[in-house]
Amino acid sequence: MPDYSGGPQRARKGKSLLDSSRGLDNVHAMTVLTKSDLEAAAALVHRHMHPTPQYTWPLLNERAGTQVWVKHENHGPTGAFKVRGGITFIDWLKQTHPDVPGICTATRGNHGQSQARAATAVGLRALVYVPKGNSVEKNAAMKAFGAELVEFGDDFDTSREEAFRVAEAEGLQVVPPFHPELVRGVATYAYELFSAKPDLDTVYVPIGCGSGICGTILARDALGLKTKVVGVVSENAQTAKLSVDAGRLVETDSATTFADGMAVRVPVKDAFDIYSKGAERIVTVSDDEIAEAIRAYYHCTHNLAEGAGAAPLAALLQEKDQMAGKDVGVILCGGNIDTDWFLKVMAGETPKP
Repeated sequence: MPDYSGGPQRARKGKSLLDSSRGLDNVHAMTVLTKSDLEAAAALVHRHMHPTPQYTWPLLNERAGTQVWVKHENHGPTGAFKVRGGITFIDWLKQTHPDVPGICTATRGNHGQSQARAATAVGLRALVYVPKGNSVEKNAAMKAFGAELVEFGDDFDTSREEAFRVAEAEGLQVVPPFHPELVRGVATYAYELFSAKPDLDTVYVPIGCGSGICGTILARDALGLKTKVVGVVSENAQTAKLSVDAGRLVETDSATTFADGMAVRVPVKDAFDIYSKGAERIVTVSDDEIAEAIRAYYHCTHNLAEGAGAAPLAALLQEKDQMAGKDVGVILCGGNIDTDWFLKVMAGETPKP
């Protein structure tokens, strides 16, 4: 089977992401996004959605003990940042492989909504794999966006392996969890944030497979900023942190957290190559801390945050003493939390996946 995971092939110094080879069977790691790349990606993304706002909320500032800027990716057309990568990936696919009949991918929900929305809009089939017991409401949203949904396996990584197999068997374009065109798209939220607030001291970003934090790091570097980027993982899904600490890829046996956007067992090497060098540090947060951050978002801003979306705020609250007096950004990457989990959280409980 072709290797869609992306090998450790590095772009030459100064090489733009847009210069990378993008055959169906090859995914090249990127080391650089230029400002021109970001501008072009943003122009494409903004033809399909408005930029999302970055707001500071007085009550949230009081809770965190500093000035906090929330990047509201929960305000996008799918309620999550992944919508951006769907726009750029499908645009690239239609231009470079116009005869491909459709896509096949695996997801916990937000990536699947993004790909289904963009693919079906241009007449492509969208076959989406999810693990058994996945979010009921995210599953419904994916179907509403046109996805053919298949439940397979007990976790995301098992679903991903099956999606890769089926894509090859049925002649579909696999959409891996990490790809240059996905990163180019999601990097536009960081481009918007940094363009509006170039003086941020630190930005907290959740890590699942890594497209969000890598896009943030590459956007920061493209704009020549000094902002520190801090990754956030669940203490129950620490593959990214364990890998950085060890200096090599480290898989975990499980990834059981209600923050499903971070529930990943197997790290992605191309993402690791970027965040292991570009992140200031990686912080772990508990499910209890994530639940408290969801409550904080609702009480202080009346915004919904799903688990991964609240994790950056949870990390900031954990580190509030060292962040005092600094301008800080947090990426509210999505607000797609199931109703029953949200009601449990607001009742003071922590959902058990």
